[in-house]
Amino acid sequence: MPHTTLTLNELLTQAVRQHASDLHLSAGLPPMARVLGALVPLGCGAALADSATTVQPHTSPSPRIRTAPLTHEALHALLTPLMDAPAQARFAQGYEVDFAFAVPELGRFRANAFMQQHGCGAVMRHIPSDAPTLAALHTPRVLPDLLKQVGLLLVTGPTGSGKSTTLAAMVQHLNTSTQQHLVTLEDPIEFVHTSDQCLITQREIGTHSHSFAHALRAALREDPDVILVGELRDLETIRLALTAAETGHLVLASLHTRSAAATVERMVDVFDAHEKALVRTQLSDALVGVVSQTLCPTPTKDGRVAVFETLVATPAIRHLIREGKTAQMQSTQQTGAAYGMQSMAQALQDARHQGLIS
Repeated sequence: MPHTTLTLNELLTQAVRQHASDLHLSAGLPPMARVLGALVPLGCGAALADSATTVQPHTSPSPRIRTAPLTHEALHALLTPLMDAPAQARFAQGYEVDFAFAVPELGRFRANAFMQQHGCGAVMRHIPSDAPTLAALHTPRVLPDLLKQVGLLLVTGPTGSGKSTTLAAMVQHLNTSTQQHLVTLEDPIEFVHTSDQCLITQREIGTHSHSFAHALRAALREDPDVILVGELRDLETIRLALTAAETGHLVLASLHTRSAAATVERMVDVFDAHEKALVRTQLSDALVGVVSQTLCPTPTKDGRVAVFETLVATPAIRHLIREGKTAQMQSTQQTGAAYGMQSMAQALQDARHQGLIS
């Protein structure tokens, strides 16, 4: 049986056509795609189910990859040409690496390559070419006002809930409405921003700096007005983000938490017991707000939209944080509509009323 050859371009194109958020390549299995939250076989036709199907990288010349099953050697040969030299070195040393690459007419893709039981694996997430607007995402109406303040503004939610897209929309809003220096620290760079009204400096962890903490410490000496931290991963980064927020900067950052109250607890719990009281005081003073989001299916079931819980750091909220009474924050949220606050339950109800979700 003659081999059918598919390029990585064709695989990625099919994933985009399926409105897939992620393309999964794993040794021992055919390509898979995450569509509307479910992991399904990539719909590239019958050829993909054929053991004779091969795949080529989008660069040429390149080795061919047999996809049924994909072998460790073949996947390794597919992935390494997509990485720059530092990423290749990290992959060789640590068996896992984050990187990004662009495909003409498709956009950028964020990738994570790793080792697993049967060999190589990779997940490639599609990043649209242009950052959306806040209005297009139906973000809370209070968000533009929060972006005018200095302090810590957090975007939270589970993995794959659209946090990076919301942060990109915030950057886009600032870029078209303010005249500031905006420094982004990302691993890897996802949305590529072109300076408009703002001067935008994008730095990639692992390529332009050793770590989020190292890059954040350096950013404080780069005359920033706004600092975006792709993810608050560890104690040192959280500590530096609080310091930056306390010293007159707007700090935008993401966390993997499922609610505003859980976000506050997560920020405090990473510190030792003897530091928690001081950190609560710092956080109560520095926090601007928390936007916690989840993705829900549209009424037609052909897409998903983000729904946002919103916490605004009012005097009442700051007092609850300082006193460690985060369990009472939800009731304050529910009665804080005048300040732009809403719980997730209220947000879901509003989204249904507007016809955004089913």
